[in-house]
Amino acid sequence: MRTSIATVCLSGTLEEKLRAAARAGFDGVEIFEQDLVVSPDSPEAIAQLARELDIGLDLYQPFRDFEGVDEDQFEKNLKRAESKFGLMARLGIDTMLLCSNVGTATISDDGIVVEQLRRLGDLAERYEVNIAYEALAWGRFVSEYDHAWDLVKAADHVRIGTCLDSFHILSRDTDLDRIAEIPGDKIFFLQLADAPALTMDVLSWSRHHRVFPGEGSWDLSDFLTRVAATGYAGPVSLEVFNDSFRQGDTNRTAVDGLRSLRWLEASIADRSASEARGPEGSDSTARLDLQPLPEVEEPRGINYVELSTDDLGVLTRQMHQLGFQFIGFHRSKPHVQLWLRGKARIIVTEVTDAANTTSAPVSGTFLRGIGFEVLDSEAAMDRAALLHAIEVPRDEAHDEEVLRGVFAPDGSEVFFHQLDRSRPAWIREFGHDHDEQVSHIDHVNLAQPSNHYDEAVLFYTSLLALHAQSSQDVPSPSGLVRSQVMSSSDGSVRMPLNVSPQPHAEAGAGRRSIGSAVEAYPEHVAVACEDIFDAAATALSRGLDFLPVPQNYYEDLDSRFDLDPEFLQRLQEHHVLYDRDARGEFLHFYTSTIGSVFFEMIERRGDYLGFGAPDAPVRLAAQHRRNAQWSS
Repeated sequence: MRTSIATVCLSGTLEEKLRAAARAGFDGVEIFEQDLVVSPDSPEAIAQLARELDIGLDLYQPFRDFEGVDEDQFEKNLKRAESKFGLMARLGIDTMLLCSNVGTATISDDGIVVEQLRRLGDLAERYEVNIAYEALAWGRFVSEYDHAWDLVKAADHVRIGTCLDSFHILSRDTDLDRIAEIPGDKIFFLQLADAPALTMDVLSWSRHHRVFPGEGSWDLSDFLTRVAATGYAGPVSLEVFNDSFRQGDTNRTAVDGLRSLRWLEASIADRSASEARGPEGSDSTARLDLQPLPEVEEPRGINYVELSTDDLGVLTRQMHQLGFQFIGFHRSKPHVQLWLRGKARIIVTEVTDAANTTSAPVSGTFLRGIGFEVLDSEAAMDRAALLHAIEVPRDEAHDEEVLRGVFAPDGSEVFFHQLDRSRPAWIREFGHDHDEQVSHIDHVNLAQPSNHYDEAVLFYTSLLALHAQSSQDVPSPSGLVRSQVMSSSDGSVRMPLNVSPQPHAEAGAGRRSIGSAVEAYPEHVAVACEDIFDAAATALSRGLDFLPVPQNYYEDLDSRFDLDPEFLQRLQEHHVLYDRDARGEFLHFYTSTIGSVFFEMIERRGDYLGFGAPDAPVRLAAQHRRNAQWSS
């Protein structure tokens, strides 16, 4: 499948955008007119740069406000078009995007529009240019793709075809069945964009909130399958208007875009050949060359969580207070320890000057990485590489387990561990495993920079086959915190992704290990246990600094659930919070935060599947007060 990206998706100059697209691995780009207009380089120089980068120039866009006008204005529009055709010849681009008229159309007459398209086609023939006519969702008289196709079909000109843009079609909730009527060779270009489900005017939605495929709410797999079935064989391009993308790192956004296309391509690559047949009467024999990715199943659990710290004593004391047992130091890495509480495995890496192999300062306590249990670790790593994830460099002795992983968008590390029903083999590198408690990691809560939140959702969806649940907003003293859970179907892996209202450092490979000391928003590891009161009593006896819970919370709890007074008293004495739904109960307590990490101990009763969402504002407010005390 030929991949392309509109330069409007990316930040930077036109030259920087071309280099980023080529570096990411795109086959071509759409030149957005404004990018060329503001460039100091001539069209010939841009064409030469594209040749040097071995990247095609697939489309020149947009050409606006052309059809549906009176004859005097139409003649002026033809001259304007001819000027652009000459410019395209200098660039070496043979396809122009014609948007349905928004601002100057005065004639709502399909017959006149058809004749004007035909005359434009005659002019385009002289320059060997193809015109891809697109219905803008807010077009004055043409706003639906099927209407645009009817006009193109009636024009019946070899140089006039249509452009299908997923945003303009799906944002209007248009019936997609008529896509099957369009011969693939009359679709001159295909543009893809996803979008979150929002209730707002379509123009603002389009200009500010488009995202890459897999990062929004639409079923683009179905959309692309329908287009592929027409016999379309041209570029599959991204056209995404997004404020964050145009302010972010150019290279990173380009990689995220290509990852979204490769994931989308793979999601339909295994469809039957019968679904890819063109419509009856189509003489097109070309097809999209859809390439699959190595198949991976959902992870079956969390093998371990790794924390890095420059405050080893404080962190390990807190883990001891929670009932974790120290297993030993790594036999070849003396700054690395293993702590267990049943199947909840925490690797603690002490950050010291001797252990620091980077040139940047390392400080604080932060969540460094997660190991996932997968059925085929090699396939998972191969898939990650094809989705342009960056591999984590790792030193290993000759007799140690070979572990491979990649950097997540937030800079944390994701490792793939071959599923082993017994204790993982790598534990032997720390000594003997003797913890027999019934406990495991229930979920890991990760903080995400707001400008890369959608990228993280796509990352975990495409690499690990996790599912994004409905997002919700949680109130905090600093504003609303957006939270979205990524999970496996059976719930063995749960990862709430949170976007805090506070600023974050720019994410990137290795940011956590070489970045600032404390994240603006804390992250945590939730450990499941059999008896929350026993765990809390142990923690109390060992002097744990619990996150304080106000008396007002327990009074409100009593009013909401009408709890037994003795049970309510027990909750309060043990600093335990409580939630209940029709399926079961959820009991949990929080520790104080060390650096940017804290722990949560939980007990699920019955079939409770949530995360105690009603209690989240209590935690956020308590953490806010603690932070204010420490900073004053």
